Amino acid sequence: MPTSEDRPEERPETEAPPLSDAASKAAAAARIENQAKWVDLQVQQSIQRGEFDDLPGAGKPIKNLDRDHDPDWWVKQLVERERIVVLPRSVQLRKDDAELDDLLDTQTTEDGARRIIEEFNERVIAARYGAPEGPPLITMPRDVDATLDAWRDRRAARVAAAKEVRSRQPRNDPGGAATEHSIPEKSISDGEWTTRRQKSTLRRQILTSRRCENRCR
Repeated sequence: MPTSEDRPEERPETEAPPLSDAASKAAAAARIENQAKWVDLQVQQSIQRGEFDDLPGAGKPIKNLDRDHDPDWWVKQLVERERIVVLPRSVQLRKDDAELDDLLDTQTTEDGARRIIEEFNERVIAARYGAPEGPPLITMPRDVDATLDAWRDRRAARVAAAKEVRSRQPRNDPGGAATEHSIPEKSISDGEWTTRRQKSTLRRQILTSRRCENRCR
């Protein structure tokens, strides 16, 4: 087993001297050149494998090259390709204002309804102070408190209507006897019973009578 005397002496680590600005720029340029060569190599290999064959638009001129540069070109192409209907801001706000009450009725908390109203008002104010687009903007911000009061009234009316509907539904008493709203029972000669309890009672009676007959035998 080698002893500590046989081991090579540990050499102290020396830090590389910092590169000068010129050397650092030369090293960065070399890395970029090597990366560009690697990218070109990958493209050439893909071409040889035929991965670029039969691509959409192959052999056709590139569209919109004769137009001026538009930073929103991809948005416009997306709208054209997906056939998305984009309304002017004034028309969209008018549509949102007409549907706001229905949207508020889907909320179950006052905080959620208030947040929707405040967001709508922010969009209306931003449109009023922004550049005009399309027809004149006639939509006004909503009064938050008045809109919330109307939301509470509609919610209370829906709750009351739901309770009234539930109160009119037929119910059975705890003892299992059918109420006056239950389906009237038919005669025994028809061989049918209208409730599960009556059917269960009939089964028990038949089983009891059969057991008694077996015991008597």
